[in-house]
Amino acid sequence: MAPARLLPPPKPLRTGAAVALLAALALMLFAAAALANPAQWRAEWPRTDFSRSTVDFADILSGGPPKDGIPALDGVQMIPVSRERGLDRREPVMVLELPGEVPRAWPIRYLTWHEIVNDSVGGVPVAVTFCPLCNAGIIFDRRVGGQVLSFGVTGKLRASDMIMYDRQSESWWQQATGEGIVGAMTGRRLTQMAGWMEDWGGFRDRNPEGLVMAEPDWPRSYGQNPYVGYDSLARPFLYDGAPPPHGIEPLARVVRVGERAWPLERIARAGEVSEAGVRISWAAGQASALDAGRIARGRDVGTIRVRDAATGRDLPHDVIFAFAFHAFHPKGRWMLGG
Repeated sequence: MAPARLLPPPKPLRTGAAVALLAALALMLFAAAALANPAQWRAEWPRTDFSRSTVDFADILSGGPPKDGIPALDGVQMIPVSRERGLDRREPVMVLELPGEVPRAWPIRYLTWHEIVNDSVGGVPVAVTFCPLCNAGIIFDRRVGGQVLSFGVTGKLRASDMIMYDRQSESWWQQATGEGIVGAMTGRRLTQMAGWMEDWGGFRDRNPEGLVMAEPDWPRSYGQNPYVGYDSLARPFLYDGAPPPHGIEPLARVVRVGERAWPLERIARAGEVSEAGVRISWAAGQASALDAGRIARGRDVGTIRVRDAATGRDLPHDVIFAFAFHAFHPKGRWMLGG
């Protein structure tokens, strides 16, 4: 295979206003860390069992919005691909293609503002999630121990990653890992499904009979990126942990498969890499959701597919920032090549 063209270098932030805003928010939220303990949280979370936890409460910060201040979505409308008129072909969408089911896509332009969609595909209850601060787009099975959960946004962060909560027990869950970290569900894990983030044009062309989530009935600036220039920053927002090893930039994208991470730049350079039992391919065409003011105008970061090298089946994975992989998989293996 001929080498794919390389990812263009990140562009610098276009205005000092974005930097000033991030700095101001960081000061505000780090100050809130001093109040990170159940005594302050119980009024808002009376049903959460704070006696059970696997994390240090000091690592949990307020993200600004209160509980459900970022409204998760339920009962969304799915429409035929042929009826969708508003999406640019370069815009990213979360994709799930289950055997025997109509393929489905959930646009990142909506997930940017809602972060969680509770949905069902072929009778399987799923949570489609996106944390902009980690670039983590992950689809989970909502069934845990025979119970179907539905999820909302706590408004809190840990290592810059969204903390979700289930509405049944109001336990808190780490989005990057799918692990229950506070409450009755502490220690339980959600099953990650073999979904991925893809450019809308690629999904539409491959699945002309597919379905896509319609625009929600909320007053939001869908299609706008409220995190302009974020993936060009030198440091992530609200993260003071150790930087990634090997000189990898904190906000460089990596392809995570289990406890391994492949730098996206390496995959883009090769076009395809097969090792450790997986085959990872890269194709141009997907806009970064965290670059330009309009998502559709973001620089090309490409689309990743991860398949089992022996069977060709799609495998669970995500494309996240390097700092997030290092934070949540500190013993993970970095697949840097020879």
